[in-house]
Amino acid sequence: MTSIKPFLLTLLAALSLGAAAQEATIRKNLAERLPNLPKIDEVSKTPMPGVYEVRVNHSEIFYTDEQGNYLIQGSMIDTQARVDLTEQRIEKLSAIAFKDLPLKDAFTIVRGNGKRKMAVFSDPNCGFCKRFERDLMKVDNVTVHMFLYPVLGADSTEKSRNVWCAKDKAKAYLDWMVRDVTPPAASCDAAAVARNVEFGKKARITGTPTIVFADGSRVPGAIDSARVEKFLTEAKP
Repeated sequence: MTSIKPFLLTLLAALSLGAAAQEATIRKNLAERLPNLPKIDEVSKTPMPGVYEVRVNHSEIFYTDEQGNYLIQGSMIDTQARVDLTEQRIEKLSAIAFKDLPLKDAFTIVRGNGKRKMAVFSDPNCGFCKRFERDLMKVDNVTVHMFLYPVLGADSTEKSRNVWCAKDKAKAYLDWMVRDVTPPAASCDAAAVARNVEFGKKARITGTPTIVFADGSRVPGAIDSARVEKFLTEAKP
């Protein structure tokens, strides 16, 4: 009896070549027809027959057909599972591994036993950040790695430097964010603040606050303490 293994290997090789040719066609046609489209990072099949995902700028998602004749921007919904597949995909792509965070450029705020971990990128002049910090005071048994992330102008950079150079960084930060006590002028080597901005650009952190949990999940915006508790409970490094 003839072995089926060589046939299967040949079939898999043919399918692989076919997939590569399909991707090449999509890349070529989209690049020629849409010269302003950012460089394509990846082309991959979706659960919808004949529809392909086109990923650009690390985590931006478009959809196209087998020939790249059409380009669609929007959400793909699995109606049976009632799941936004596009949202799931973007969340996965935008996750930041907690171990990759430059923790040396952050200071910590510890409450209770500090066993749970999270990181926050915050601009001292961000109103949403202030609201978030005031609500975060309700969360116990957590260590918060605070990254000063001044993206709202020169005054944000100055305040961030004054906080970073304070004798007690956490106190200076919370005095300002929670109690509206302006951090006193201070000077030191504040290169860490500039490095935070560079890291944030590479990680595509586009707004403040941005929260990163121990499992790498990223949450943009000021969420309330109940949602923080939920993420902390579900996060598994």
